[in-house]
Amino acid sequence: MTSSAARRLRPPVLCLGLLLSALNAAAQDLSARSALHIVTDPSQLGTFLPPSTHLMLEPQSIERLLDQLDGHPPDWQAIYGQGHHDPGHDERLFALNRERDARREGNSALSWFLTFAWIGELSPFDPQLGGFPVALGPKFISTRWGIVRFKAEDPPGNLVVLADEASAEILGENSGRPLPQNIDVLMTGRLLPDESLVYDFSHEQEGVGLIMPFVRVEQIHYVLMR
Repeated sequence: MTSSAARRLRPPVLCLGLLLSALNAAAQDLSARSALHIVTDPSQLGTFLPPSTHLMLEPQSIERLLDQLDGHPPDWQAIYGQGHHDPGHDERLFALNRERDARREGNSALSWFLTFAWIGELSPFDPQLGGFPVALGPKFISTRWGIVRFKAEDPPGNLVVLADEASAEILGENSGRPLPQNIDVLMTGRLLPDESLVYDFSHEQEGVGLIMPFVRVEQIHYVLMR
């Protein structure tokens, strides 16, 4: 390669390096270490979530989002046909996703801040981490559209709940109480513009539709509802 050709290649390489650096910095900004919020009423969630957030914690609110994005549920029975062994099953499902992706382009709900919940399982205090490790598991919510499972674009690792004064009666070593079996891990962000919803079928319930909204997570909060 000549020196002039090498010089022509440098700007794109430099731009790619800057882009990767920006993405890495954004990922580091997503803190997965924070205190546990003790909540006795859902209205208290607004004290630490962004003010414009749409809560996706109940079937009705999820249905309103899906109504806004895609209008009406698909004809699951027609798409399913004879099931996974039906020669046209995959083609019909692919066509459904492609058609709805195209119709959804520019929809105002794609810019909404959404908060959804996954299940968090607390482990005992880890001195090296300085907190309580959290194992994540998805929630499956039944709606009139089908079963909805929110998915994070890039689920964060090393989730840790930090004990503070507010949660000392629950997490403190001297509380005399067992750790809560499960907490809610609230994740807030926006839908991916190019892959906001994916339609599929449940692997556990034959012929039941599954909708997976994909969210680029920007905030994480740990919540114990009491």
